[in-house]
Amino acid sequence: MTAHILEIKDLATRFHTDSGIVNAVNGVSYTLGEGETLGVVGESGCGKSVHALSLMRLIPIPPGDIYQGEVLYKGRDLLKIPDNDMRRIRGGEIAMIFQDPMTSLNPVMTIGKQITEALHLHTGMDDLAARERATEMLDLVGISEAKQHLDSYPHEFSGGMRQRAMIAMSLSCSPSILIADEPTTALDVTIQAQIIDLIRRLRDKLGMAIIWITHDLGIMAGLAEKLNVMYAGYIVEKAPVKQLYGDPRHPYTLGLLKSLPRVDQRKKGERLIPIDGRPPDLLGLPIGCPFESRCTFAIDRCRKENPALESVDTDHEIACWVDVKTGKPREVVA
Repeated sequence: MTAHILEIKDLATRFHTDSGIVNAVNGVSYTLGEGETLGVVGESGCGKSVHALSLMRLIPIPPGDIYQGEVLYKGRDLLKIPDNDMRRIRGGEIAMIFQDPMTSLNPVMTIGKQITEALHLHTGMDDLAARERATEMLDLVGISEAKQHLDSYPHEFSGGMRQRAMIAMSLSCSPSILIADEPTTALDVTIQAQIIDLIRRLRDKLGMAIIWITHDLGIMAGLAEKLNVMYAGYIVEKAPVKQLYGDPRHPYTLGLLKSLPRVDQRKKGERLIPIDGRPPDLLGLPIGCPFESRCTFAIDRCRKENPALESVDTDHEIACWVDVKTGKPREVVA
């Protein structure tokens, strides 16, 4: 059995605003094995990125507040360790690729300076060694003439090159865990495929674990071993990838899969089926299931009680009162 390198227990994050309390992450729990790739999927605003920033302790406090839970990395709770210890782990042992590399890279520092700065901080390398390592990393992520590009600024790179530079920076200190927050969203499909293939190859070569955050279920099929489906700050389904794609058991997951374009769609004469309605306002979550107002399977209990995650198969859990196969209430063990 794969050893757990990361264990999240009942993580909850909220934001205090002038309009009220925004409940962004609501009791998220899961484990990540060494060398494992976990996909976290869901619509925009469902808490995917906030949960990742909470793991890294990058939530601005205030207005943010990680008010509940544990983030156990190699047995240590990252939410309780001193700030100096967290700074050593962040970037050194757990690295993150952000969604928009143009706003994540410092526009007035060269690419080489930004990579070597992390190496000085986390590994203690001298200037020469750090520059050699930075060149090696740019070459590893497929940037040609890597040594010359160390002295380039972010605006001199294309979108795909900037994302590659971000990956090089993230991997320069050989982290145990890489968190990729929608790293291909702003790129065209050809560059997306190249970046996904690059990270897959680097994962296999370096043996790191990955948490890949995305709204696109389609890219997860050949990349992740397990999936967490998030909605309104909750995990509503989690399962091995093949099991979740082949046998989705939550109405929201079912809706996401039905709304995915397929190569054989036109031949079958089928149309994409959107999920009607809108996600709930996180300022005032409903008492019952947050997906109830958009769900075609909803029963009276859904409006009154929010279901907890329950096992429906080996390594397969859902938070739902209904069996989507029959449309009838599920027998839930008390």
